[in-house]
Amino acid sequence: MDIRFIESLLAVIETGSITAAARRQNLTPAAVSQRVQTLEKLIGSALLARGAHSARPTETCLALMPRMRHLIAEAKVLIAEAAGGELSGELAIGAISTALTGMMPAVLKKFAGTAPDLRLKISPGTSDMLYEAVLSSELDAAILVKPPFAIPKSMRIHALRRERLMLLSKHAVDSNAIGTTLMGEPYLRYDPGSWGGRMAALFTEERNLQPDIFCDLDGLEAIAILVANGIGNSLVPAWAGFQPQGLFVTEVDDDGRYDREIVLLRSSQPRRPKALDIFHRTLVETID
Repeated sequence: MDIRFIESLLAVIETGSITAAARRQNLTPAAVSQRVQTLEKLIGSALLARGAHSARPTETCLALMPRMRHLIAEAKVLIAEAAGGELSGELAIGAISTALTGMMPAVLKKFAGTAPDLRLKISPGTSDMLYEAVLSSELDAAILVKPPFAIPKSMRIHALRRERLMLLSKHAVDSNAIGTTLMGEPYLRYDPGSWGGRMAALFTEERNLQPDIFCDLDGLEAIAILVANGIGNSLVPAWAGFQPQGLFVTEVDDDGRYDREIVLLRSSQPRRPKALDIFHRTLVETID
């Protein structure tokens, strides 16, 4: 089975049409269509539901996509190792937004000097999305909030940093007045459905606080901007790279009970162990 044929199929799925996939791959639509048809004959099942100007994956195709992505990733590793060993080619890393802006710039700079022939492919996402991507081998590793459940034995977690819960407000607040401040102003709630937002929700629940919720947000940078503009206040973790410009910070005195834990999630048997170990070491040496 030619890996290039699988790449063409995924290009069709991602772009929504054979014509668009052909443009992406610098091929003719006929060539892309022929590649997909060859795969369908090999597998013995239709992989695309074709329309006049579009194409979408069949149920069979959707079920096979994780394995197809894994095959492509393995092929890239094989080519990279044959060309130059472990420290060349590509390493796919995912990161939540605050890690991208607060941690990754310094990490990327240091990593480029350590492994100049190894290219990092960085993918943004929420913690739950990145977890699934590592689990399905779409990513080699991801920087995310520690999962609120036990991970399978096939995965491994490395602690990176703990982020204390804090109150963001437009005016100065005494640590003993956090509760009354939350109840007296509009509350920009760190989405309790997100893994990081669970800790802020736990704080308000345990104190029986029911603030007037203005909106739910999963973007910490966006929350800080709204607070600075006088929209309300919020309970958020002190994320990497945070700069309290135009607002006040009151740390919750909780002995770490409501900390957001940032971790590196990876497979316990990674495809590129040496490259991943170097990336992990660079992370530890670089982050605050």
